[in-house]
Amino acid sequence: MSERKEQMSRDKVSRLINWGHWFAFFNGLLAMIVGARYLSSLGYPETVLGWGYLVVNTLSQFSFLAFIVYLVFLFPVTLLLPYSKILRGLAAIVASLSLCILLYDTVIYDDYGIHLSPFAFDLAWADLNALLHGTSYIVTPIGIVIIELTAANFIWKRIEKIQKKQFGHKVVLFIGLCFVSSHLTHIWADAADITDITRFDDAYPLSYPATARSFMESHGIEGTKDLDPLLSDKVTSGSAKLTYPIAALQCSIASQSNILLISIDSLRADMIDDKTMPFLTRYQKQNQEFSQHYSGGNQFRTGMFSLLYGLQSSYSDRQEFHNKRPVMTDELLKSGYQLGLFMPEVTRQNALINSMFDGFELNASSRLDGGAAADLATVANLTSWLQSKALPSAQTAPWFALVNLTAPKEYDTPIGFLGIETVKPPFELKAAEKVLFNQYRQSLNFIDKQLQQILTQVDNDTIVLITGTHGQIFNTNSDAVKRDLSPASVKVPLIIHQPNSPAAKVKYRTSHYGIVPTLMTQVLGCENPMADYSAGRGLLEPSKESWIYIGDSQIFAIYQKNEITVLDRHGKYRIYNSQFTKRLDKKMSAPELIQVMREGRRLYNQ
Repeated sequence: MSERKEQMSRDKVSRLINWGHWFAFFNGLLAMIVGARYLSSLGYPETVLGWGYLVVNTLSQFSFLAFIVYLVFLFPVTLLLPYSKILRGLAAIVASLSLCILLYDTVIYDDYGIHLSPFAFDLAWADLNALLHGTSYIVTPIGIVIIELTAANFIWKRIEKIQKKQFGHKVVLFIGLCFVSSHLTHIWADAADITDITRFDDAYPLSYPATARSFMESHGIEGTKDLDPLLSDKVTSGSAKLTYPIAALQCSIASQSNILLISIDSLRADMIDDKTMPFLTRYQKQNQEFSQHYSGGNQFRTGMFSLLYGLQSSYSDRQEFHNKRPVMTDELLKSGYQLGLFMPEVTRQNALINSMFDGFELNASSRLDGGAAADLATVANLTSWLQSKALPSAQTAPWFALVNLTAPKEYDTPIGFLGIETVKPPFELKAAEKVLFNQYRQSLNFIDKQLQQILTQVDNDTIVLITGTHGQIFNTNSDAVKRDLSPASVKVPLIIHQPNSPAAKVKYRTSHYGIVPTLMTQVLGCENPMADYSAGRGLLEPSKESWIYIGDSQIFAIYQKNEITVLDRHGKYRIYNSQFTKRLDKKMSAPELIQVMREGRRLYNQ
């Protein structure tokens, strides 16, 4: 008799476990439906391969989440209290809470671009009224509870029929194959830079897809590498409608001055001195020097985006901007400007780069012999172009030339270049980093000579802007360089020559976001508020905002007066002092971060 009771008890527990597995699978399907909201914020794949990966990754990820919830909260109760009524009620409550949390995470992700965490919860709690609209936050949980209770009873009543059909092993095998194949596909996509797959890395909560890059680099294997981070952007798109510019621009150009914008990759502000860059040192003293200037990012993509659009580089991850050129380009073309672009060639098509430089006449130089050789060719192309504009037969239309020099990023100099003597670094570096430091100085000295050659060809009536696309840290680890948002990576010089303007040193803080609105108002005569088409921070007076956003939507820093906060999409953050030398033990102010997040989505909320 006792053996029979034990057998009945085991059968009952076994039946409850089977029921729990199918209930978890059902909730995995519900979680996928709720998780579709992530894609409405993030965007959908553009290729069959991308769709295939998204399907298997979604099936495996949400099934995994549902099973973990079952294993942690329900499986122990099944063994301790094997009573179906109690378990079904508890399971419905746990599943409902889990789905509500997931739903809340989709709201936070859509509004802030980060997943739920203690930090994100504090942020959302401070902004709760803006996140929750109407009565849906009351009705939806009630609806979820009803669905869960119904599903729990429905599956329990039919669990024996389901067991007889022996679907369980097939489902487990299928989900397991999805899990393995999604990670293997991502390893390949990460190595080959397939952005239609890797752009979903942070789409789902607790998602950590396997990667190949660190393994390959540690073993000296090179993946598909292109024009530095220029071509490795993560494309996203939003469901909300982009309003850019917010209102039709009212511009009336007064005088059509020629404009020369020179952007140098990896040009640190603290490396311009009499020995390293003597020409540029003299030139900045003779013109307007902005001594506290910051790029919008630490990579080519984010730095150039902030330079040409005047917007936070988080917008560069939105697919709408991959089909929308800068409004400044439109206004220059409307005003009759001829636009020339002088930079190393791009080795493959890239939607964001094409969009940023749309409307320009491209004069590309070859990268085959390195960055310095490409820069020599770039300067030669610019010289020919400028000479053609000076011919008597040339059209009298004004011109805007954008020049991008790249040698410092690669620590490169031409063969046979006679540089400058090595010096002791003014800051602490490791032995290998000291070598990079002095080779970097040689590269800057080479760039200084190219700048001298360029600027002797333009007349004094030409408006000239010289800046860095981004800064540089002395590290050969590409991942560390990409994630570094210290002042060394983002603080760059800005020198502006304006006809009939006296030399001046601007000591208040400025950024790349101020270049577009300054040119639009001062040169193109645009009367709109700067916020209609940019972050609204001009260069001619201190910004009203007490912060600068630097980075993209994956990892970014907020520069404030006395501290720097670095955050990632998962809500993890660290706060440093203004010199980035010490980590501060404090919590971030949620209201100020809300301002930052709102600015990054303002053009979608009009």
